[in-house]
Amino acid sequence: MAVPGVSAKQFLVLGGEPVLVRSVRAFAAVPRVAGIILATRAAEQQHVQTQLDDHGLSGRVTLAIGGDHRQASVYNALQTLIAAPDDIVLVHDAVRPLIDTATINRTIDAIEQHGAAIVGLPALDTIKQVERTAHGAIITSTIPRERVVQAQTPQGARFATLLRAFQEAEHDSFLGTDEASLLERAGTTVAVVPGSPANFKITQPGDLELAEFYLRGRQ
Repeated sequence: MAVPGVSAKQFLVLGGEPVLVRSVRAFAAVPRVAGIILATRAAEQQHVQTQLDDHGLSGRVTLAIGGDHRQASVYNALQTLIAAPDDIVLVHDAVRPLIDTATINRTIDAIEQHGAAIVGLPALDTIKQVERTAHGAIITSTIPRERVVQAQTPQGARFATLLRAFQEAEHDSFLGTDEASLLERAGTTVAVVPGSPANFKITQPGDLELAEFYLRGRQ
């Protein structure tokens, strides 16, 4: 399992622990997860290592050097893996600290069955396709909600399948939006596992308060 890109948001404190630590701990608690690779910027590796040591997680985690963007970070982490072609690799956003064990296990199950899978949340709002203009946007069509999901993480596949998708993207200088976009481009069928509203990314002001709300509900 590779967790890309550590930045300031991952160091925010949620329920007494850094967001990053909560994300790592969620995967470390799953017996089926054999190891964790954390991609971090070189300048932050010592700080990350200290946090892992302080929370008793360093024995489960290997650090890899992060890249300039998510795809490069995950690719760097993948290249450090010593794995069999059929081993399952999950990629998770470090700023999704409320991922739960059941969802992780469902994702592994789906990869075992289909070869690749992501966590996705059904769209609740009406989705419009638009054409951008100088003055904003004009609607061109309405996309049926039953045909749309909001992608979450973890996302993953068999090791050989995922690595090949990244290698092809690197060769073609293709930059995708997530791991699924690279797998789709490589012709891999990607299954969708039901996600949860609590499994959201902490990216904007107010997100930490929302995460605290979900965390209190669990407790």
